[in-house]
Amino acid sequence: MINKKVIEYIEAIIVALVIAIVVRTFVVQPFSIPSESMLNTLIKGDCVMVNKFIYGIKIPFTNDYLVELEAPQRGDVVVFEFPRNPSIDYIKRIVGLPGDTIAVHNKQLYVNGSRVDEPYAIHIYPDMQLPQDNFGPITVPEGEYFMMGDNRDDSADSRAWGTVKRNAIIGKAWRLYWSWGSISDVRWDRIGKKIE
Repeated sequence: MINKKVIEYIEAIIVALVIAIVVRTFVVQPFSIPSESMLNTLIKGDCVMVNKFIYGIKIPFTNDYLVELEAPQRGDVVVFEFPRNPSIDYIKRIVGLPGDTIAVHNKQLYVNGSRVDEPYAIHIYPDMQLPQDNFGPITVPEGEYFMMGDNRDDSADSRAWGTVKRNAIIGKAWRLYWSWGSISDVRWDRIGKKIE
C-alpha cells in the first residue's frame, strides 16, 4: 500500500510539471544567445525570456493562431523559426512590416524611402564595404516581416535569406534572466535588463 504522503508528493510534482509545460507553451520561453549578431543589445552568453503570449495564442505543436493579439512592431526584438530550417530558432530585430519598402545604402537603413535613426545598430567594420551594405529596395510581402541583427556587419538576416512569416515568430524578447561568458565570468550587471 502506497503511503498517503508519497501520493501527495507525486500529485504535487505532476501539477508543477503541468503548470511548467503550460507556461512554456503559451506564456514565456527561455532562449540563449549563441552569436554576436545582436551586439550590443544582446551578447553571446545572454539568456533571455521570450514573451510568447504578446502576439497571440498558438495551437500547441503548430504555428496556427487560436487567437491573434498584438501585431509585431518595427523595433521589436523577436525569436522566430529560421525560414530555411524551422528547427533552428533565430533572434533579430524587426525593421520592416508587411508592405514596407526596405533598402540599405552604404550601411544605412531606409524604410519607405526615409532614413531610419537606429541608435542600437553597430558597424564593427565601418570603413569596409560588405555585400550586405547595399541592398534592395524590396517590398515586404503581406503577413511577413523583415529582420536584421543589430550588429549589421556580422549578421545573417533577411538581407541574406528573406522575410519571416508572422506565424513563424515565436515571441518577443523581454528580459535577460542570466548572462555569462564562462563559469567565472557572470555578468551580474546585465541580469534583469529589459530588452529594447
